[in-house]
Amino acid sequence: MGSSGFSWKLNDHPKLPKGKIIAVVVLDGWGEAHANQYNCIHVAETPVMDSLKNGAPEKWRLVKAHGKAVGLPTDDDMGNSEVGHNALGAGRIYAQGAKLVDFALASGKIYDGEGFKYIKESFETGTLHLIGLLSDGGVHSRLDQLQLLLKGASERGAKRIRVHALTDGRDVLDGTSIGFMETLENDLAKLREKGIDAQIASGGGRMYVTMDRYENDWDVVKRGWDAQVLGEAPHKFTSAVEAINKLRQEPNTNDQYLPPFVIVDESGKPVGPIVDGDAVVTINFRADRMVMLAKALEYEDFDKFDRVRFPKIRYAGMLQYDGELKLPSHYLVSPPEIERTSGEYLVHNGVRTFACSETVKFGHVTFFWNGNRSGYFDQSMEEYVEIPSDSGITFNVKPKMKALEIAEKVRDTILSRKFHQVRVNLPNGDMVGHTGDIEATVVACKAADDAVKMILDAIEQVGGIFVVTADHGNAEDMVKRNKKGEPLLDKNGNIQILTSHTLEPVPIAIGGPGLAPGVKFRQDLPGGGLANVAATVMNLHGYEAPSDYEPTLIEVVDN
Repeated sequence: MGSSGFSWKLNDHPKLPKGKIIAVVVLDGWGEAHANQYNCIHVAETPVMDSLKNGAPEKWRLVKAHGKAVGLPTDDDMGNSEVGHNALGAGRIYAQGAKLVDFALASGKIYDGEGFKYIKESFETGTLHLIGLLSDGGVHSRLDQLQLLLKGASERGAKRIRVHALTDGRDVLDGTSIGFMETLENDLAKLREKGIDAQIASGGGRMYVTMDRYENDWDVVKRGWDAQVLGEAPHKFTSAVEAINKLRQEPNTNDQYLPPFVIVDESGKPVGPIVDGDAVVTINFRADRMVMLAKALEYEDFDKFDRVRFPKIRYAGMLQYDGELKLPSHYLVSPPEIERTSGEYLVHNGVRTFACSETVKFGHVTFFWNGNRSGYFDQSMEEYVEIPSDSGITFNVKPKMKALEIAEKVRDTILSRKFHQVRVNLPNGDMVGHTGDIEATVVACKAADDAVKMILDAIEQVGGIFVVTADHGNAEDMVKRNKKGEPLLDKNGNIQILTSHTLEPVPIAIGGPGLAPGVKFRQDLPGGGLANVAATVMNLHGYEAPSDYEPTLIEVVDN
């Protein structure tokens, strides 16, 4: 980049001083929603976060943390921790998820990547299995991406292909699975005309087969495993379209809940079990409902159900589904290449940086913050501290997690005055929110608020500045809702718990004794999102952000 006259040097901010100690606090899974009994942040005692919200109105606002604001394809896509921290650190919006896959397929780049080269080694003697959601819903997968991958793989040496198709009816209308399956059958028939042995091997409804999430019900994954890997299912058919038509006639059955089926040949033998030497690709781009299957396909050491056989396969995800677990270890499409992150700029400009969280979110405040990049930019300027998370228990058992330990470490670091930026993630709202345990999530939110207090007290003592924000919503709404926003009930009249992230905006607050008089949030950026935070933080360090960054959220008004 040198030849283009690129320089890491940032321009000084005309009105803001350098050298202040700044705490950047990210509350994980902490969105803003209506106050009600399912809003754990509202129910919990959170005096510190309340005081920021109800304090100076020009120093608290909401920012978008989902959908297009964080690079996801549509505003129906909830935010997540990876894309959220990417945006917070990068200061720009990078294509994520489905968009990345689209680019990789359209350019053909997908076929030059390590992941495709890895599975391709099985094409000569083995079968290529594609497992995923058959839908054009665009939430977890898209039919056109599967079609392009089938075409591309067959043109690059895949001689035997089996598709294990999960029916949708959740992100698209119930009943549309038949049309999708007919489209797929037509494509496979065309491949067979070209001499490629391509067929559908198994299927089932997404909520009953394979696509569970957050380790809610491993039986769902086992039903899929039995059909896909072992070739065993209670229903056997010679055609997938026939299978769906027949199974949809059974009581209480719809696309989401179709029982598992396998496709058999004339002699009744399953056409596509997964065996040693085969390649497997999970085609969904969205992670949450692929992680459990990925563990079953990848982990030698696995005890969630009896796999019966653990075939020696080459397995790749469409993307890497969990950056923390590095799962799967092979994937067809790499995360966005993010360069010139705010962290790297600040280190180059002499801003000493400290980052800390516990294990489950340590990667977010380092690796994802720094543009999917491991390690230090300059070890002499930075220190990253990981506090071990509890293991072997679900997080609702100890909902305070390591909030106190993180806060104490951060407090001591601030008081040492060794670092100008002290960056921290408090995971409680998200990790406990995912368990669906409302009482525990209330405890979790209070623990996070207590931790914020300890950090802000330290900032007060050193005359510093604080920026408190979040990466996406979760704990602020713990119930599934209908289109009108009313809680959904199950058949027994109990509320249906929401364990996922949300589409809600998140707060950002600034303050502290080091904040220059006249600093306030601008009024002309109502649509601001997480990517606007980086320029804001750079300003508070006394620098102008690079010109291609999303604009800062603050202005300095002369008193």
